[in-house]
Amino acid sequence: MVSEEKSQRLSFPVMEIFYSIQGEGFHQGKPAGFVRLAGCDVGCHWCDVKESWKTDTYPLLSPAEIGAEVAEYPSDMTIITGGEPVMYNLDALTDTLKRRGKKIHLETSGAYALSGNWDWITLSPKKSKKPLNEYFLRADELKVIVYNKSDIKWAEELAGKVKKECKLFLQPEWGNTQKIMPLILEYIGMNPVWRISLQVHKYLGVR
Repeated sequence: MVSEEKSQRLSFPVMEIFYSIQGEGFHQGKPAGFVRLAGCDVGCHWCDVKESWKTDTYPLLSPAEIGAEVAEYPSDMTIITGGEPVMYNLDALTDTLKRRGKKIHLETSGAYALSGNWDWITLSPKKSKKPLNEYFLRADELKVIVYNKSDIKWAEELAGKVKKECKLFLQPEWGNTQKIMPLILEYIGMNPVWRISLQVHKYLGVR
């Protein structure tokens, strides 16, 4: 459970704020500001940002401080990621960014109650801490990380829960891409409602 103190705080442990391209999913290739909040207890063994799990080594920044930095970026798209950002109440942060004229995207596993005002929600569920049902009704994009064949079957089950407008993506786990990609290609070929998501930023050598 998220503590009362953590859920109500008006400052956030921020691992990094940076400007890059969205490398994954529906908005792949678009420039965006990124705010990576620290803190995660979902515990994916293949996570490539494990340094984001703990909070005690990162500064606490207010919504105003975060907004001032993000305002310097020319793109109007700002992506809140983690860690697991919905561990925190994000109302104040998203309100601040909205006042800055930003369109705000969320990347989440959906493990905690949704807060904040969003233009786009990417739900990337994890088996270790499954998403709350509210996310299936709200998600604009379902992105399932595929580490083995059973993840594709799980993705099918998840797709049956989201709204029909939700975009569906399968993304190979980065360290297992060569092994799992043929399975994804075969599956998508037979099930064209799905698309492939690639971590293009890694191929380009950017964050």
